[in-house]
Amino acid sequence: MEIELRSIDREALAKLFAHWRDEGRRIVAPKQLGEKIDFAPVTGLDQVSLDQVQTVQSPKTAVFPRVEELFSYKSRDGQVEIRERDGTGVPRTVIFGLRPCDAAAFASLAAIFNWDSPDSLFSSRLANTVVVGLSCPRADEYCFCTSVGGGPGATAGSDILLTGTGNGTYLAEIVSEKGRQLVEGAGDLFGPALSKEKETFLARVDKAFDRDRIGPALAALFENTAFWAEQSLRCLGCGACAYVCPACACFDIQDEGDVSGKRLRCWDSCGFGLFTLHTSGHNPRPLQSQRWRQRLMHKFAYMPERQQVLGCVGCGRCSRACPVDMNILEHLRGVVEAKP
Repeated sequence: MEIELRSIDREALAKLFAHWRDEGRRIVAPKQLGEKIDFAPVTGLDQVSLDQVQTVQSPKTAVFPRVEELFSYKSRDGQVEIRERDGTGVPRTVIFGLRPCDAAAFASLAAIFNWDSPDSLFSSRLANTVVVGLSCPRADEYCFCTSVGGGPGATAGSDILLTGTGNGTYLAEIVSEKGRQLVEGAGDLFGPALSKEKETFLARVDKAFDRDRIGPALAALFENTAFWAEQSLRCLGCGACAYVCPACACFDIQDEGDVSGKRLRCWDSCGFGLFTLHTSGHNPRPLQSQRWRQRLMHKFAYMPERQQVLGCVGCGRCSRACPVDMNILEHLRGVVEAKP
């Protein structure tokens, strides 16, 4: 649908939160939690943090929980009863205040979970989620959204995108049918757009590399063991980068119980040494350099080829979270500049 422009001020936005709450919607937004700002359930705008460049973790837990039950089972008198989860009862959710990079990541997740066989749990959560994004007035040295096709005011992935224009007023871009329905249900809280200008209020993020060169460069470097050894020299294999990434979707399957129990899907990381370990004891990626290569190849070569979408949105969280200061932006520049 064509993007519709409206406006909303902070007072009306606070009322909108009350309206969502009265409708029984779960609201997830950036919130001050001790010394960090992270996505968490909120009930009002007064609980929301709006000034940070980025939260510590992404909002992907709303559609891809860290741990979720796939089914439970019970054995009795030689018979096994299985209770599958089918996605019913998923709460209606509003994710508010996420940056455009986080909103764009839902396309990457959807491409993975609905690639060959649609995932009903993921799809039902996403269908019941409305994304109200917030443009970036500031950026830091870790941000590189423009290098991967995004931008501080990009609308992709948002149902509504808000851009602060000063004096507590926001330009509201109604991007999708979900967003339009949300606005229609809000009565007169959204007014006519006071201005169509938003670039003045956005952060500037210069392009750091040509994303079209990354895939071919990675392919040319695939067998260059010295290059990957140098790139991964500091990597601890801790998985912090994957756990804060809004687009990472690696998971493991764990069974808990014996005659009765449940099967769980849990976050995992291709950076872990056990990720590719076979039951036989063989590991096709025994070296951390191979696992680092896999991380970059998956995001910038395999996903564009198979799912026609990048596995990275340029949020910079992985670099901020890395305990040994591995900066993915520097590594990607190294890939483009390296000689095979």
